[in-house]
Formats: sequence, structure tokens, C-alpha cells
Amino acid sequence: MSNFSAFAEKYLYWLSMPDIKVTDIVEILIIAFLVYEILAWIKNTKAWMLLRGIIIITIFIFFAWLFHMNAILWLVQKSVSILIIMVIIVFQPELRRALEKLGEKNLLASLLGANDPGSDGRFTDRVVNDIIRACYEMGKERTGALIVVEQNIRLREYERTGIMMDSLVSSQLLLNIFEHNTPLHDGAIIVRGNRIVAATCYLPLSDNRELSKELGTRHRAALGMSEVSDALIIVVSEETGFVSYAFEGKLIRNVNADELRRQLAYIQNKPADRHSFWRRRKGKEKHAESSDQ
Repeated sequence: MSNFSAFAEKYLYWLSMPDIKVTDIVEILIIAFLVYEILAWIKNTKAWMLLRGIIIITIFIFFAWLFHMNAILWLVQKSVSILIIMVIIVFQPELRRALEKLGEKNLLASLLGANDPGSDGRFTDRVVNDIIRACYEMGKERTGALIVVEQNIRLREYERTGIMMDSLVSSQLLLNIFEHNTPLHDGAIIVRGNRIVAATCYLPLSDNRELSKELGTRHRAALGMSEVSDALIIVVSEETGFVSYAFEGKLIRNVNADELRRQLAYIQNKPADRHSFWRRRKGKEKHAESSDQ
């Protein structure tokens, strides 16, 4: 036994269990949560392509170090700071969006599914019914429409591109706004709570190259808005009359009234539909692009 103890002390000392405290466990959980959030953000933005490029460059640098390619290593050393600045400039919209999402949520409430701060005043069931009724009536008449339902991120900069309003949402008002040859029919409206706050607003266009070429500016604007905000954007196609929506950078095409109602209920201010950390991840799995029937 004495020989075994001496052997263990000399060669197996690294197998001893570390002294783990409660703070260490909490620290590990926080780091795991942050890493998960960063990876999830990277996967849903253009930063995913950036990450793939960085991995390829890292492999290339590793082989340069392995085979002692000193000229390449010197160039890499001198250009690292410039490359970091270039990445920040190129991906400024994505970085800004990530910081906005970090600032808009309460971390503890997000984990536990508690109420989000500042979420009071969301739209009511009446607003849901009026939006759905108006969208499918416009679809029957081949009337194009673009409706932005705001959530936590305030869309002030896009409000200023249109005409300011302060009107309760109603199906009749929506039909009148998007009627052909009326002053307010062109562009998007922004809905905040139970009220329409602006009309004829300009939205950012998506540069997603995978978007079908048959879709026009209205759908591209809806997708672009969903990429830079947490809003739900509803689109009525003027050509086909189909109702679609864009949410979290995805365009879901040709949905029926029940599916649109479920999506509106998902973002509505109800305890059962809160965006807790786990519910939000589960909900994302249900979003998949569907094609026109």
C-alpha cells in the first residue's frame, strides 16, 4: 500500500478532485448560457458565414505555424488588428442587434419565464381578430398590405419615414388604409399595442439571396424588417392574395387564418405565451418556410 500511495502521489496527483464551490457552479452555468446565446445568434445571422471563414483562416494559420511559414505568420501578426476593425464595420448591424436584444431582456426573467419588462400595453384579442379579418379580406380582393406589429424594440427610426398616426386598430381602418389609390396605401403601417402609430413607412430590404425571385419588394421588406427587429410583419400579396408573415429572419408564406392567429398569440401579452428562454427556443423549432400552394 505504501508503494501504491507513493506511486499515486508521484504520477496520479492530477486525478485529485478539485474543490468545487457553489460560486464555481454558478459561474459555469453563466458561461454556458452566454456561449449558447452567442452561438444561437451567430447561427441566425450573417455572422455564421463569418465564423466559417474564421475557422478556415485559423486552420490555414495553424498549418503555416506547423510548417514554419514565417512570412505568412508575420503578415497575420501585423494584420490582426485591422481585420478586427473590418469585422466590426462590416457586421455593425448584427452587433447592434445583439446588443439591443441584450438590453431589452431581463436575464433572470428570461431564464425563469417571468414577465418581460415594459411589455404592458400589448395588443388585445380584438386587435388580433381585426388584423386577421382585414388581411384575408384584402387577400380576396388582391389588395397588397404590409403590417408591422411592434414588440420590445421601438421602431422610432422607421416611424419617421412615414406619416404619423394615432388610431385604434380596426379592420375597417386597415381596409381603408391599404385601398388602392388612397394616400396611405403605399408602404407599411406600424402597430404598437392597440394603435396604429404610423403609415406609409419605409422598411429595410433583405439582402438574403436565398429568397425566391418571384417575391417582390413587399416580401423582401418584411423579411428585412424581421432581420433587424423582433417585430412580426404580416404581408398580403397583391399578385396572389396569399397572406404571409416574417418573424426572426424567416419568411413563412401562404398561411391560413389559424396559423396567423397562433403566431399573433405567440407574441401577445399573455402569461402562457411569454418568451422565456426555453419557450423561445422551442418556438423557433416550429418555424419552417412553407411554399405557395
